[in-house]
Amino acid sequence: MALTSGLGGQLSIDLGALARNWRALDKVSAGALTGAVVKADAYGVGITMAAKALHAAGARFFFVATPDEGLAVRAALSDVHIFVLDGLYPGAANLYIRQNLMPAISSMAMLEEWLAKCIERNEAYPSAFHFDTGMNRLGFRLGEVNAVRERIEGLGYAPQMVMSHLACADQPNHEKNRTQLALFGSVLAKFPGIPASLANSAGLMTGRDYHFQMVRPGIALYGGRAVNGRKNPMAPVVTLHVPILQVVEARTGESVGYGAAYSLSRNSRLAIIGHGYADGFMRSLSSTNMRPGGKVAIRGKVCPVIGRISMDLSIVDITELGADIPNPGEGAEVLGATIGVDDQADAAGTIGYEILTSLRLARVNRNYVGDGNLPPE
Repeated sequence: MALTSGLGGQLSIDLGALARNWRALDKVSAGALTGAVVKADAYGVGITMAAKALHAAGARFFFVATPDEGLAVRAALSDVHIFVLDGLYPGAANLYIRQNLMPAISSMAMLEEWLAKCIERNEAYPSAFHFDTGMNRLGFRLGEVNAVRERIEGLGYAPQMVMSHLACADQPNHEKNRTQLALFGSVLAKFPGIPASLANSAGLMTGRDYHFQMVRPGIALYGGRAVNGRKNPMAPVVTLHVPILQVVEARTGESVGYGAAYSLSRNSRLAIIGHGYADGFMRSLSSTNMRPGGKVAIRGKVCPVIGRISMDLSIVDITELGADIPNPGEGAEVLGATIGVDDQADAAGTIGYEILTSLRLARVNRNYVGDGNLPPE
């Protein structure tokens, strides 16, 4: 593929595919409201454009990690409900109220600060209550359930939603899922009539028992694999092509890249691409003679990355292309129809989430394609 505009890499984001993914998940979760997680710059694809496309598809509930992300969504969309998963930042209650952001309150200190502001202004500002059912991460501890309930009963305050987060939903048969489901049910018994949310993308796909009144898909919206061991049903959203800068000939026994960690076992033809770990192409995608690394596709054929990935450059063995030699300026596919997000993640020993969110680092021309602005079907 030749690069068609600008210099450097080309990151293409298909807003139509993003919208279709949300609609597909909304059908699966029929009976529950389908939110959209847009934290980490919408998993690297761009929070403003993603939020607008998801809104056009029908999403009205958005989940961000930080207040700054909430402000970005609010600037783009005035009529949506925004939950801040990191909770209430100390001293920031006025900002949340002014911008109509709902903190996912996860500690007694957060709760007291939020209630104090509600009392001061004589208004029950909305929030979610986040309970930890087995992550040992953010969330009220299970031993605090009664204290939380007693604290709000005296004030007549009720959260908009009670939520928790699954630790092992990407493994549907993991016993932890059923344990957390039971513990979450015990929490909900203390908050009758309050909407509940437990399922992320994988939980949504695991079964209706996890859906409750709201589901919170994230990775699946952006085309990543949510459930291990299953075929990924989601449409890919991103493609990334980076320029070939030079093609060189190298001889048997010569080393490649920093540290001389890879030595050639044959006379080889190498393509040097303008993409390195400063662009989010993880150093863990490097290879040695003992360990394969990442791959790219050039002229539709998969070619291995060899040697260590540098800050700005990577080296690709294109010997198998034979006489079909690419020219400088042609594009190498890092993500796309041949090399998927999860293909790179598997090679790097990580998950698609990290591959996608690393796109925020890439020094590339970002292009939005597809019609993500159609009204809901």
